[in-house]
Amino acid sequence: MDESAGSRDSFIIARVLKWQFLAGAALAAVIWGVFGHIAGYSALLGSLTCVIPNAFLALRLVLPRRDPGAGALIRAAWLGELGKLALTVLFFSLVFMLVRPLSAAALFAGFIVTQLMTFTGFWMRGEQETETRNSNGS
Repeated sequence: MDESAGSRDSFIIARVLKWQFLAGAALAAVIWGVFGHIAGYSALLGSLTCVIPNAFLALRLVLPRRDPGAGALIRAAWLGELGKLALTVLFFSLVFMLVRPLSAAALFAGFIVTQLMTFTGFWMRGEQETETRNSNGS
């Protein structure tokens, strides 16, 4: 992968994280307006329980490494994914232990909707590859 492809991938990762946060915040605002403040902040907490661990994984993948090889990237991905899982478990545990009252349905709705925004990254990457092919005259 050349340097410009890496910077494009970093840009896509940042955009996915931005859209995850915005979708979670929008969902929380709608739920807050329809179902009240408990459901609203529960949805926002669910969204943050998804976005923050995803940002950790993203940082593990895009930060420069001393060893630019494939092995180092695989190690970074494994550690990033393990950290993401640990942070997700930690955040859900903290929310369930510390937040009262809580709407579990709204919490999981925020988490799921935010997690589904990850698929926008595949769409953005496909668009990017199509644009690259078209600009190369293929």
